[in-house]
Amino acid sequence: MPLSGTIIDAHPVDYLILATYFVFVLGIGWLARRQVSDSVDFFLSGRSLPAWVTGLAFISANLGAVEIMGMSASGAEFGLPTVHYFWVGAIPAMLFLGVVMMPFYYGSKVRSVPEFMLRRFGPGAHLVNALSFALAQLLIAGVNLFLLGTIIRALLGWPLWVALLVAAAVVLSYITLGGLSAAIYNEVLQFFVIVAALGPLTLLGLHRVGGWEGLTEKITAAAGKGGAPPADQQLNSWPGQSLSGFDSPILSVIGIVFGLGFVLSFGYWTTNFVEVQRAMASDSISSARKTPIIGAFPKMFVPFITIVPGMIGAVLVSELADLKAGGTPSGGTGGEITYNDTLLYLMRDVLPNGLLGLAITGLLAAFMAGMAANISAFNTVFSYDLWGDYIVKGRADGYYLMVGRVATVGATIIAIFTAGLASNYSNIMSYLQVLFGFFNAPLFATFILGMFWKRMTATAGWVGLVAGTLSAVLVAYLSEDAFGSLSTGAIPVSGQGAAFLAASVAFVVDVTLSIVVSLVTEPKPAGSLKGLVYSETPREDLVDPNESRFPWYRRTIPLAVIALVMTIALNIAF
Repeated sequence: MPLSGTIIDAHPVDYLILATYFVFVLGIGWLARRQVSDSVDFFLSGRSLPAWVTGLAFISANLGAVEIMGMSASGAEFGLPTVHYFWVGAIPAMLFLGVVMMPFYYGSKVRSVPEFMLRRFGPGAHLVNALSFALAQLLIAGVNLFLLGTIIRALLGWPLWVALLVAAAVVLSYITLGGLSAAIYNEVLQFFVIVAALGPLTLLGLHRVGGWEGLTEKITAAAGKGGAPPADQQLNSWPGQSLSGFDSPILSVIGIVFGLGFVLSFGYWTTNFVEVQRAMASDSISSARKTPIIGAFPKMFVPFITIVPGMIGAVLVSELADLKAGGTPSGGTGGEITYNDTLLYLMRDVLPNGLLGLAITGLLAAFMAGMAANISAFNTVFSYDLWGDYIVKGRADGYYLMVGRVATVGATIIAIFTAGLASNYSNIMSYLQVLFGFFNAPLFATFILGMFWKRMTATAGWVGLVAGTLSAVLVAYLSEDAFGSLSTGAIPVSGQGAAFLAASVAFVVDVTLSIVVSLVTEPKPAGSLKGLVYSETPREDLVDPNESRFPWYRRTIPLAVIALVMTIALNIAF
């Protein structure tokens, strides 16, 4: 039987697997410490890592709360349409980042995305972007830390605040020691641990429900009860009304394709420094371009170890079946069962000891990967783009290295408090999509317009960002539940559909205002836009001259085409 106050009945072998993993994590941080001699080593790994390492780190950095607990929660609640977060809402944008945008980031030798904004638009847009990005990372790090704490609480029965402190201490140790290199090498390790942990959970869960056929039969039998969507909406990815919240199939497709597939997806994957930082740590422009493309291949199969277990848990775990049917069973990591508990309960019901320890280790690895990615991106932007540009300028490199380590400690402490905000949402994906609508959608609008329209001005840059963010906040406030109990319900859209709508409005407002303001203000001289605007940058600056000598399977464009064709095939099949 589990300990009092715990969900999972772990045995000594499970704790041994977990302890072994932590030894490796801290050991990697200690070894990476020897490679840190200056701030570029600490923040960007000295731009020395090969594409396969940065590609796996790229995907592992995102394989945190969003992918694991969030996607399994959405799989349990909405069913198969959750795959849109991968096959529509991630891979096309990842390929665009690799093919089109990474040459600008890497070729300009900027240290962060806000620094790119500084060169393109000046200090106004730079300051707005740096502040909003720093705030976003503190909030999202809190999400990962909250979920990390819930795992420790489910395992040991500790109070949540104790579990949060312990989880934060481990992540803080290896990031402070080894900087980005420690984070990236741990992310590569964590990727393999996560796959090894969640793969057996999917296979054993499918076996328990009678395979895919048995799963569809059980979902069909339970559909329509309480708040559960109809079976056809749960078992087909398109048109996806159960996910979008729109009754109309046409509006649902528009919301998914434009709101998620374009605005939220491109806003997150192409401008989010958490992801871009991994590619910028690579050893050449060719490796930088291939980093997100290499990451796209494992990304397209992640739904089978995150969303499918969620769907299994919703019919196999009695507590979750009651929840989906409209009940409010007690228990869970917060006193009341929520969809965020799906994986923990499925692990409890289907995994034997040994595999249970591996699965717990995989979940901890996922949350540490996500939190470490947030913290390492935060300390770079804080040290370079806020402290170094606006507070203390022109100091020696060692000073900013020290600031980065202090920022790492400060961000971890703040994340302990922002973790409390995440506990207010039964489905963590809803909270995260609202945050992405606030911070990523307007940034993408400003970024993409400024990259392809040389007439866009510095004033338009910061005005568009501020207006886009405020408009997203307003829509969330007027929706039914995007702000929880603070939302007014004036706009009859709820759940993830509210996040899609907020992001879409932010994008449209940002682009519209940016165009209007640009037409009445003075643009920068065309000669100063080389490496920042597509039309003003010579083609030879955007490619690696050595790549033409590589075999086809190591070239950027063929890899991107193969990934795109495979993604289209998956969309058709499901």
